[in-house]
Amino acid sequence: MPDLWILIIPPIAGGIIGYFTNDLAIQMLFRPYKPIYLGKRRLPFTPGLIPRNQERLAKRISDTIMGSLLTPQELQNLTKRLLTPERVQSALLWLLRLAIEQIQADKEQKTAKILAEILRDLFSNSLPRLIQVFAKREDFLKDQIDRIFDRVLLDFRLSDPQARQFADWLLQVVLPPDLLRQAMIDFLTDRNIEIIDAGFREKTSGTTWVVANLFGVKNSLARLRTFCLDEKEITNARLKELILSLEIRDRLRRWLQNLSLENLPLSTVRQLRKTTRETVRIYIQDKGGNLVQGLGTSIDWDKISIILIKRLQNSEVLNSSLETISWELALILERYLERDLEKVVARAIPILAIDRVIVDRVSATSPAQLETTIQGIVKSELQAIVTLGGILGFFIGLLQSIFLMLR
Repeated sequence: MPDLWILIIPPIAGGIIGYFTNDLAIQMLFRPYKPIYLGKRRLPFTPGLIPRNQERLAKRISDTIMGSLLTPQELQNLTKRLLTPERVQSALLWLLRLAIEQIQADKEQKTAKILAEILRDLFSNSLPRLIQVFAKREDFLKDQIDRIFDRVLLDFRLSDPQARQFADWLLQVVLPPDLLRQAMIDFLTDRNIEIIDAGFREKTSGTTWVVANLFGVKNSLARLRTFCLDEKEITNARLKELILSLEIRDRLRRWLQNLSLENLPLSTVRQLRKTTRETVRIYIQDKGGNLVQGLGTSIDWDKISIILIKRLQNSEVLNSSLETISWELALILERYLERDLEKVVARAIPILAIDRVIVDRVSATSPAQLETTIQGIVKSELQAIVTLGGILGFFIGLLQSIFLMLR
């Protein structure tokens, strides 16, 4: 019986020693979590291997991840997979809709105030300067003015009521009888009467020549001038009757209705178009900036911006175009990333400081949490090591028993 125990005890003792020795070694990787002191001296192997070298471990983990896993090329590939046009469009569409919701919920009307300041600055400062700069170019608004001239001025005709009102205005305001009488007096000067009489005598023939040389028109014109000077009311009444009897108003109306630029020669129309364009350009160059600036200062941009914001909030066109806008922005971002993705990633890595984040995160993790995490990842492997230690101890003890038995 003693000889049997001598053969049995070594395998059993070796298995137990191997099992618990490996288990103790694995436990000493993490425990104790804090150093243990005996007096002023710290006991060896305290704290455990991992807690004692946690900062160095964190640095090694960071170097391994950044050197092998999260290389710049891998980050570029990751960025490409994340920033596909479809994902970017979804993100941009969400941001645009969120922005519209924020504008709708803006009770203090901050957006309207910002828009009002932008419009006020645009019309008061920026736009007048731009107009003055662009108006110096020879082709400024050339196509636009020519298009307006061809589509509006060239085809413009007065309607019958418009021609009638215009003719009435000409006869009542521009050319009233009193003004015609004064024009006749100013025209019938002594010199003009002499010229008319001499021409009438020289250029007439036949019966008219006899009348012109016997009687002449000098006395008649002089009497007409005297009559206009002395008899103002009667002259005005006669002129008014003459305008009615000669149907001057109807003649003017028909002439105004038939008045159109299309009836002019083509060369005249071209010259008129060029003159119109140059006149508009010179006017805008000289006074366009002040005109726009005055318009900008006279408009209540606060009310205009509030109206614009409300219209945009309820605009179906805006809501329906959000997807198109987000898709176009996503394509622009994709083209930008294709060209400068390497530079963006190179600049983003130092900003993100991923290595520092890894080091801080690992260093901030408590030893207990670190043990739990590692045990959760490799629990079966660590248990296999413990079991393997027991098996090896058992076989070493078995070899010793065989050696004793052979002896």
